[in-house]
Amino acid sequence: METVSGTNLLDGLRWKDDVVKEIDNNKGMLTQADFFALLTMELSHQDPTKPVENNEMISQMTAFSTTDGISQLNDQFTTFASSMSSSQALQASSLVGRSVLVDDNVFGMTEGEAVKGKMITDEPASNVNIYVENTKGELIQTVPVGSVAAGEFNFTWDGNMANGEPAPEGAYRFRIAGLVNGEASELQAMTYRKVDSVTLSGAGGNILLNLNGGSSMALTDVVEVSEG
Repeated sequence: METVSGTNLLDGLRWKDDVVKEIDNNKGMLTQADFFALLTMELSHQDPTKPVENNEMISQMTAFSTTDGISQLNDQFTTFASSMSSSQALQASSLVGRSVLVDDNVFGMTEGEAVKGKMITDEPASNVNIYVENTKGELIQTVPVGSVAAGEFNFTWDGNMANGEPAPEGAYRFRIAGLVNGEASELQAMTYRKVDSVTLSGAGGNILLNLNGGSSMALTDVVEVSEG
């Protein structure tokens, strides 16, 4: 009569240890340890009659050191870029409620609101007037300036129409004209716009400032920041 060994039966029922595959954090890329392991293996299997030349070994080590240095530099730039993005986001959020200078003569305003602008001329000008127009091109107000020297000049429109009543809420534009060297010319007009909110991830990953009047601009396009 045959006997069944209980020990062998239990051995067959034992749980086998799970094999956990190590995660390759290097994503298949050779590390410095891998390089020196390969170099050691190469030296141990080289032909004694044809040893590796010193300059060839130095060349291999230099090439790996350069590659490793570039990899570390890329990691540092990635960290730096992330830090810059966080810094820009913090800077942009601090602009909410403040005014920024926009290289545009069109602006939005609420009724009774005063609007600031900046006039720029490369040459002296005379008979300068600031014209406030609505989106239909209708003249709302004329602000006489007179003669100005070359440079930049800030101005403020009180938000009132020619009849003294407050202009209704809407979109308007500044148009500045005068005489430069005796010829009629239009001068550059820029406006200060209030920042209503900030979009931290806009088109192309840029930080966008959402301005009053419904338009937006990139943080990098800000020319100047004003308190109010």
